Amino acid sequence: MGDRAKTPAGAAGRAPTADRPSDIRNVVLVGHSGSGKTTLVEALAQTAGALNRAGRVEDGGTVSDHDEIERRRHRSVQLSLVPVGWDGCKINLIDTPGYADFVGELRAGLRAADAALFVVSAAQEADAVAASTRALWEECAAVGMPRAVVVTHLDTARTGFTELTGVCAGLFGRDDPDAVLPLHLPVYGPEGSDGHAPATGLADLLSERTLDYSTGARRERPPDEDRRELVAEARARLIEGIIAESEDETLMDRYLGGEPIAPETLVADLEKAVARGVFHPVLAAAPAADGGTQGLGTVELLDLIARGFPSPLEHGPRAVTTPGGQPRPPVVCDPEGPLVAEVVKTAADPYVGRISLVRVFSGTLRPDETVHVAGHGLMDTAGPGTGTDAGPGEQDLHEADDRIGGLTSPFGKQQRPVAHGVAGDLACVARLGHAETGDTVSAKDDPLLMEPWTLPEPLLPLAVRAHGKADEDRLSQGLARLVAEDPALRLEQNPDTRQMVLWCLGEAHQDVALERLRERHGVRVDAVPYEVALRETFGGSSSGRGRHVKQSGGHGQYAVCEIDVEPLPPGSGVEFVDKVVGGAVPRPFVTSVEKGVRAQAARGIATGHPLVDVRVTLRDGKAHSVDSSDAAFQTAGALALREAAAGVPVHLLEPVDEVGVLVPDEYVGPVMSDLSGRRGRVVGTDRAGPGRTLVRAEVPETEIVRYAVDLRSVSHGTGRFDRTYARHEPMPPHLAEKVRQQA
Repeated sequence: MGDRAKTPAGAAGRAPTADRPSDIRNVVLVGHSGSGKTTLVEALAQTAGALNRAGRVEDGGTVSDHDEIERRRHRSVQLSLVPVGWDGCKINLIDTPGYADFVGELRAGLRAADAALFVVSAAQEADAVAASTRALWEECAAVGMPRAVVVTHLDTARTGFTELTGVCAGLFGRDDPDAVLPLHLPVYGPEGSDGHAPATGLADLLSERTLDYSTGARRERPPDEDRRELVAEARARLIEGIIAESEDETLMDRYLGGEPIAPETLVADLEKAVARGVFHPVLAAAPAADGGTQGLGTVELLDLIARGFPSPLEHGPRAVTTPGGQPRPPVVCDPEGPLVAEVVKTAADPYVGRISLVRVFSGTLRPDETVHVAGHGLMDTAGPGTGTDAGPGEQDLHEADDRIGGLTSPFGKQQRPVAHGVAGDLACVARLGHAETGDTVSAKDDPLLMEPWTLPEPLLPLAVRAHGKADEDRLSQGLARLVAEDPALRLEQNPDTRQMVLWCLGEAHQDVALERLRERHGVRVDAVPYEVALRETFGGSSSGRGRHVKQSGGHGQYAVCEIDVEPLPPGSGVEFVDKVVGGAVPRPFVTSVEKGVRAQAARGIATGHPLVDVRVTLRDGKAHSVDSSDAAFQTAGALALREAAAGVPVHLLEPVDEVGVLVPDEYVGPVMSDLSGRRGRVVGTDRAGPGRTLVRAEVPETEIVRYAVDLRSVSHGTGRFDRTYARHEPMPPHLAEKVRQQA
């Protein structure tokens, strides 16, 4: 963006610092899995001088080389921060996973950032861009976050740069396609033996110069004659797009009147339009060639971030309250203001302990000071039916005073000490023991609370049990730490099935959770089949007699009771009625019969699932003056209930959920067909914003245990759903018979 000296402000081995919010840029990289976000971060770090010529940090690793699970999977599974210096600015590059299972890390990155780079790969089919990034683009647009598009993998492109730029304009600029335009056109070298022609330079549309990266270092040269017409056409459209968003209302008239517009004016207007979030440039980037120090387009991209993206000062005031909910004046990005910071990520280090990555919104964070930590949690209870995330889940407030340890800036495996964290900056805090992701950190004598961002409810269950006795002793603590690190996980002790269940966002999320539990916390668990909470009920009225008579040395056991059982409406539970007359069963032992009946009902009759929705009436019985006891009548009550069940059909009940599925309009048909195939009843559809529909249905829970995975396949990753328990209904006989055989 302009012809000026390109000045790295960082150096390998040193953490870039910033003393003023105006010198900070917080940028999150988002895009589909495999788009090249992490490689791009490393290329930018190398161009900025944060890596040595071999693209390595001091310890020989890379900026993303800090997690064994990621290295093994060849995929980012967590947010990572890479701070670099460029042209007097500290740029916090926030790399996020592209896979849908790790949307919790993506949400944290969006919260910490002031602008976004959407990374799309020319090596993947153009449709992949639509499936995973359109909704996210609209989400950023709703909050006015500035955005730019970066195209990667030009050397192995399936989709040409011009075609892919058109796709991005159609998807991201549906209201104004001329607001999504390229700043450069790639210049390709000779075709290699693999049939691909690598991109070796860029044709700058504003300066009309060619930026040659073929040697691994950027140099400028005159434009290629054979590309002048193509460049002129793209340049004219770019200039019109910039002028259309210019704050100077006379500029368009001057341009249409034939007056030449100075490149400096166009660059200045471009930077303002990008910062305002109304113009979204498309750039191309690639890592440096072997032995090179500057990757294709990395200088231009760093220039755009430093000059075109907003500083934290340009973000609006943040609403805060006291922990008790009393409103307080909004805080602005002022290093001298009240301390307000937010934990955007929590990690565990085997040597340091808990490390919290925080974004400072106001004030200045300093080591060794006592702070107040407060928070509610992050779960989204509104669900897709609202069309928007409506706020944090209804969880109890937790708060405590804590002492800040050292402040550091992360870089690969290294944690580099920093003196402070000013408003607008990101820093890591060691040993902030009471803080969880989403919590607010504020001054001890002036505690404040920010409303946290929200996460989708995890809806894929993973039932676990300890692998051995040693694991059983550490299981609770290990699971608690795991959930504290990853708020997208939810831990549940199911009261009906007595299973320990980790609720996750997808299969990859499940696998990573188990790996972290084993490797970071030393707890081995076995995954077991998830059990749906089925129930039993009587299919008609019946009677039963329980006789428990035994005689051995000393006191014997004597108890006889007769009961009637009749079904009740759904949701009635187990009702016990005493109709004994004449004292046939003494009053203390009536309670014993009830205990026995209820205990047997909880254990089930036919399949081991609880018996519900019945009235049990005790109508007669016998007792012995010496041998009757509480235990004997409890046993007799249980025997009577089992005998009554033998004379009547026992129905198996399955839970039915109310399900709301939010999908783009083009997937409504496949989703409704899929729900019908799951024995679901579609009860209606509602409009849920432009191009989106909410499908409402009632579906047996046994059919949607894995719906979080299956919906992703049906909707190409664009759908989300919620579910709420509605009631229990009889299971079809052929399915109930399978359950009985398994039991």
